[in-house]
Amino acid sequence: MFGLSGLNNHMKIGELASQCDVSVETLRFYESKGLVIPQQRSSNGYRLYSQADKQRLGFILHAKKVGFSLQEIKQLLSLRADKDSYTCEEVKNYTGTKINEIEAKIADLQKMKQALDNLYNACCGGPESARGCTILSSLDDNTLFSNGRIHPIAESDLDNDPQPHSKEPISEFSK
Repeated sequence: MFGLSGLNNHMKIGELASQCDVSVETLRFYESKGLVIPQQRSSNGYRLYSQADKQRLGFILHAKKVGFSLQEIKQLLSLRADKDSYTCEEVKNYTGTKINEIEAKIADLQKMKQALDNLYNACCGGPESARGCTILSSLDDNTLFSNGRIHPIAESDLDNDPQPHSKEPISEFSK
């Protein structure tokens, strides 16, 4: 145990959180997940963080910003801690896998956006009652979903206009 005097390079939790622009709660959460573990405590029990802890937290925050999950960050920290046991190829492959996951998410988000755009364009948006609203009808009929995946609405489905203020529910979709 150390007193705060004589530990010039060590910080308490609030100081580290402030320097890294995170909340104390976030830092405690990362501690609870085993991502950041202070190696020292002061004589009165305060957690003390070193510059190495600050660098580790910076690594975690940068990895989080580019899309790695906390579990993936834990793996990256293992790679970082034992660099001699891994090759750049392994680290690159790990990152490539993450890129593929993100590309799949982007494709799903683009399909969701297309479906929402089509729903939006199918609705008249007028002051009439929402009783005949194409958006609500399509969502009620579950016609947007097949096998748990969102399917965009075909443009041809937007051509029928049985009521002046609303399109009929959309039932067929293009993939």
